[in-house]
Amino acid sequence: MSQQGPTDVVRDNGIYLLMEDITVKSCREAIHWILEENLKEKKKPFLQLMINSPGGDVSACFSLVDAMKGSKIPVRTIGLGLIASCGLLLFIAGEKGHRILTPNTSILSHQWSWGSSGKEHELFATVKEFQLTSKRLLEHYKKCTGLPEKTIREILLPPQDVWLDSKEALKYKLCDRVKDL
Repeated sequence: MSQQGPTDVVRDNGIYLLMEDITVKSCREAIHWILEENLKEKKKPFLQLMINSPGGDVSACFSLVDAMKGSKIPVRTIGLGLIASCGLLLFIAGEKGHRILTPNTSILSHQWSWGSSGKEHELFATVKEFQLTSKRLLEHYKKCTGLPEKTIREILLPPQDVWLDSKEALKYKLCDRVKDL
């Protein structure tokens, strides 16, 4: 008789732990989990993505956001520990009404940054991608929070980093509830 490991038991119950940087690898594994759950004959009523992440790759993050939004099974999010940068983008993409933060979670919201080098014509192309991604980020915040662009730019995406506790995140509609697990 084989014994299931703790990860198998957690995943069998529709929970995925994303406790690392947002990378192509970490997002690929999470997307695989969502796709796999959607292909099962007996589908769960919802999936839970538990996030503790310092952030990372914006493009990888949006690939996972798109997989969450395309899932036939609603994906709920639970934030604990640290939800920063791309970790926050991912967290707020969870099913509305079911985005939960634990009371001791720290949240970092900020404008995204990207280093680049190259020839002049390459840098012009990079500027275009920077503008497209900035627009995508702003639209994501608007869709997930319902806040107007002016408020988002002033409160959540100003030039400096913005650190929030879970109650402030609730105030700015980044989460739906604050509660212990």
